[in-house]
Amino acid sequence: MPVFFFVKVGLVSPFCGSFNDAIDSEIRSSFKTVWAGRLLGWLLRLLGMSLRKEFRGEIRKINEWPSPVIFVLWHNQIGVSPYLWRKMFPKRKCVVLTSASKDGALLASAVSVFRVGAVHGSSSRRATAALIGLKRAAKAGNDLVFTPDGPRGPRYELQPGVIKIAQTTGMLVQPMYIDYQSCWKLKTWDRFRIPKPFSKVILTLGDPLEIPRRLNEEEFESQRADLEASLRVGIGDLLENHGNDH
Repeated sequence: MPVFFFVKVGLVSPFCGSFNDAIDSEIRSSFKTVWAGRLLGWLLRLLGMSLRKEFRGEIRKINEWPSPVIFVLWHNQIGVSPYLWRKMFPKRKCVVLTSASKDGALLASAVSVFRVGAVHGSSSRRATAALIGLKRAAKAGNDLVFTPDGPRGPRYELQPGVIKIAQTTGMLVQPMYIDYQSCWKLKTWDRFRIPKPFSKVILTLGDPLEIPRRLNEEEFESQRADLEASLRVGIGDLLENHGNDH
């Protein structure tokens, strides 16, 4: 399974806290899982430090944005994204959505290395509790990070959850694109990318979107489709079969 995004379940993040205590109490992470996650996080940091990095877009504007922002990127691009995100935004607070499972606990521990917190749940499991946790995190001043085609795909198809969160919170939506110019591609449903050490990576912030709070069904789908189209710009393997193949 791809490695990344994400505070030991049941612990409070020293940076932004825990935002779904009910779920935290249900999940038990072993000492081994926690420290494996920390090791993974430090390995990601070392890999990120070796890369030649280029950042594009209105980074200063987002750094100065006074309220929380929703960052959105495809699942197969998240390899060293916690490291890159922290390099761009050293003072912003952030949480990510990770699965309510032992894998999610591992990822939560890994991402805590970058002072990033986690909300546990997904579109397929504990969705309501995850939604509550995300809203609580945003209210506490944290940015949110979504991979809208995760956790199982289909690849490059944007699920509606991110639009719902933006609609109900009024948060700015910031598309983010990561181009690993030399990478390994795993045989997973999303063709997950792992950048090769010392290669070049380009992170681009697209045009931010503001989602109106009041939308009818047709308008909601239009907003979803627009964000999906924005994230698909420049995707080289879009025409490949991107079903739920594992």
